[in-house]
Amino acid sequence: MDWLTPEAWSAVVLSLRVSLTATLVSLPLGVFVAHALARWSFPGKQVLNGLVHLPLILPPVVTGYLLLLTFGRQGPVGGFLDQCCGIVFAFRWTGAALAAAVMAFPLMVRAIRLSIEAVDPGLEQAAATLGASRLWVFATVTLPMILPGILTGAILAFAKAMGEFGATITFVSNIPGETQTLPSAIYAFLQVPGGEGTAIKLVLVSVAVAMAALLASEVLAARMARRLGGT
Repeated sequence: MDWLTPEAWSAVVLSLRVSLTATLVSLPLGVFVAHALARWSFPGKQVLNGLVHLPLILPPVVTGYLLLLTFGRQGPVGGFLDQCCGIVFAFRWTGAALAAAVMAFPLMVRAIRLSIEAVDPGLEQAAATLGASRLWVFATVTLPMILPGILTGAILAFAKAMGEFGATITFVSNIPGETQTLPSAIYAFLQVPGGEGTAIKLVLVSVAVAMAALLASEVLAARMARRLGGT
């Protein structure tokens, strides 16, 4: 435990909490959006596709500022949620999770969409001709076949959320114990004399977590693919 200071450990734990929350909360929406982009035709489809991938193009600071304008206490959404439900995002860890989810969402959707597009539409059509509803076709035919893609998308989103910095620090600042995630802590330690050693340790932790997530994604996706291929 002496390897890192209590403040540094707090940043590691908070980053794991923020990343897990961002991934789990956004996953159902990610599956829905990916399926809509892969299989449906509707007005505004290209607009939706552009909005999903916008965080990859915009500077993270711009994304964070837009989140602050929208979900801050003076923003239209944030003000409403604060008054009606007592939910506050700005300068809270929940806001860090929201920023991480927004920045990671494009990677999640992309991975899941590619897995859906790889499924033979004829299998879904065959199930539909037998009288199955769209929801039942998705649950019994499409979903089992895209599980490796869902898992890959979730782990990539988790790894991206762990490394999110620009949007997070703009939206929720850098408050130790509340919003100071791993990247924010590394930045803070680099600003004080003698903090380089702790910053390097946090960099090593960040790299180790990201590599573990990517390796787990490859291993678990391969195992799922083999199981599905054997059925």
